[in-house]
Amino acid sequence: MKFTIRHTDPASAARVGRLETDHGPVDTPIFMPVGTAAAVKGIFHRDVRDEARARIILANTYHLYLRPGMQIIEAAGGVHRFSTWDGPMLTDSGGFQVFSLAACRKLTDEGCRFRSHIDGSPHLFTPESVIDTERSIGADIMMAFDECPPGDAPRDYAAKSLDLTERWLDRCFERYARTAPKYGHYQALFPIVQGCTYPDLRERAARNVLQYDADGYAIGGLAVGEPTETMYAMIEVVNAILPQEKPRYLMGVGTPVNILEGIERGVDLFDCVMPTRNGRNGQLFTQEGIINIRNRKWADDFSPIDPQGTAFVDTLYTKAYLHHLVVCREMLAAQIASLHNIAFYLRLVAAAREHIAAGDFRAWKTAAVAKLSRRL
Repeated sequence: MKFTIRHTDPASAARVGRLETDHGPVDTPIFMPVGTAAAVKGIFHRDVRDEARARIILANTYHLYLRPGMQIIEAAGGVHRFSTWDGPMLTDSGGFQVFSLAACRKLTDEGCRFRSHIDGSPHLFTPESVIDTERSIGADIMMAFDECPPGDAPRDYAAKSLDLTERWLDRCFERYARTAPKYGHYQALFPIVQGCTYPDLRERAARNVLQYDADGYAIGGLAVGEPTETMYAMIEVVNAILPQEKPRYLMGVGTPVNILEGIERGVDLFDCVMPTRNGRNGQLFTQEGIINIRNRKWADDFSPIDPQGTAFVDTLYTKAYLHHLVVCREMLAAQIASLHNIAFYLRLVAAAREHIAAGDFRAWKTAAVAKLSRRL
């Protein structure tokens, strides 16, 4: 895996890069649509690629481990062949699911014992078993197993959690070094920088991961309840330490504004369920602001969903028609809104790349942020 920085912004830490994987190149900064079960909800892979213009997607180790299971994934020849997504892919380790399913988990040095949210069956994730599972899935980028503490965790808890994550991280890289890819393409392993909202813990975690000389580094445990400004401050602490020449991935973030703020602070990769989840609930992101298409005001608005959009749904369908579909709970409403939102996120990061290369990113970003959170 190779990462090359092509342009830097003179007024911020933003940069344009290219990440080269065995399944193709990815220009950064980039947004990765979330395909939890090896599918972006409600959207054909064809449209994720050709209409939204996504180049890399994310799948989740926890969910694929439970369904369909590694026997099926391996028999298919890995997640790329199983899903027919032929571009780059990243797998989360399941660490966030450990956090979000806290009611049915038990953490020890060994790993995490939990019960399936599907049928209540008991399971154990260890650093070693997670690496083995990610090898079986076969994504181009694998994430190390970690614990994700809540954003308001007390310092003692955050420190103990980081201790555990760092012990697990050693074991992840030991297992990674002793195993090989199963499907003939290279797999990178990214460590995750934790530390909650405590600058000294974040700094310690960022310095600790440098020992692995990884292909890239992830920043985890943000956008989990802490104030937005605190999140931005933690990104700055971490990115001041992480290598400039390696890609940085901010996990699970976030709103369009969050993404632009992250880019300004030197983040290269983003993912979030917000475009599809919010789309299924009738919320549309546009460069002029946020539309709640459920609102009665759109019922007789026959203008295109987004005249500036790049996906076919943006100019083919009207706001009035989408409002009607949402009110009727028609399945097509979620498909249209989800594709629109994913395409908007990809268009936003593409615009960021253009303005970084042009040298006017800071001014463009300031103007964009002023609009993106407006309620239309």
